[in-house]
Amino acid sequence: MKRTVVTLLAFFVCMCSSQLFAAEKPVQLSLVDPIQLFTSDESITGLRLNLIYGKNADVTGLDFGLGNHVTGKMQGIQYGFVNLAGDGGAGLQWGWVNVDKGGTFTGFQYGIYNETNQMVGLQLGLVNFAQSTNGLQLGLINIIKSGGWFPVFPIINGSL
Repeated sequence: MKRTVVTLLAFFVCMCSSQLFAAEKPVQLSLVDPIQLFTSDESITGLRLNLIYGKNADVTGLDFGLGNHVTGKMQGIQYGFVNLAGDGGAGLQWGWVNVDKGGTFTGFQYGIYNETNQMVGLQLGLVNFAQSTNGLQLGLINIIKSGGWFPVFPIINGSL
């Protein structure tokens, strides 16, 4: 009887883990890329914990660690020293350096240096940079390349 229970339990664990790896990836744990549960071309929906540096295609949910890198869209919260997004997104980037090189970032960037292509929302930091914006920048140096109130202005800049 005991052997049957152990066999059924092992079978159940194998089935659950295969379903976990086959479906959306709800949890990612990274030491440094490529030493992580799932490869960098996988998307994560849920929690991603990067002990040093993690890299994935898209992240929806909570992205927490020292270095957080999303090559695609980031939707949710990125919290770490360096937060990188490659193709826009929505939510909150909170760290020393927050960079979104892609499309439109909608939400809030809070850090020492914030950069995005198209900002819809608020950038709060020492240095804020946007190619264009529909929102506000609050900081020591605020740069908007196109369509802002001023190309460069201290304390506050924006475009509404």
